[in-house]
Amino acid sequence: MKIIYTPLVLICFITLLSCTNQSDSTTVNARKSPIAISAVQMGDTYLKVVYGQPQKRGREIFGNLVPYGEVWRTGANEATELTVTKNIEMNGNLVEAGTYTLFSIPEEDEWTVILNTKLGQWGAFNYDESYDYLRFEIPSEFSETVVESFTITFSEVTGVETIMSLAWNQTRVDIPIRFVEENV
Repeated sequence: MKIIYTPLVLICFITLLSCTNQSDSTTVNARKSPIAISAVQMGDTYLKVVYGQPQKRGREIFGNLVPYGEVWRTGANEATELTVTKNIEMNGNLVEAGTYTLFSIPEEDEWTVILNTKLGQWGAFNYDESYDYLRFEIPSEFSETVVESFTITFSEVTGVETIMSLAWNQTRVDIPIRFVEENV
């Protein structure tokens, strides 16, 4: 009788171990930078940003992990995408309704923000300036608060305006957005 049960117990143990390893491999393959979505709405105008949310994890971010003076996907994994359902103004520049890839070029005190029309990009590896729809410079600010996860947020709408904030580590960039009044 013991001979029959011992192989059965051994088979159950191996099966359990195999299932545990499969579960662990699923965890290992999970994204280190999860997908995040930020959105705001004013009247019929809806803005949505979909981006990969990298973590600081003790690393030096701007000027090191994200080099100064180089095009950055403004997040992780797939390039960040901004969708606008009606025309808006971004930092005083007209942005027509549509979906754009959001790139940036961080510098210590100022960033270049780029809306690019080529969608479906992975990172900024194949960034092509000829697809740029809009570029503008905006100051960056030092923050006393350390932000662990790269985050894009919209402030509460005041009148016909909101602020799209990019924050990571101790850097913050605030981009003013104005809803075009005929769309409100």
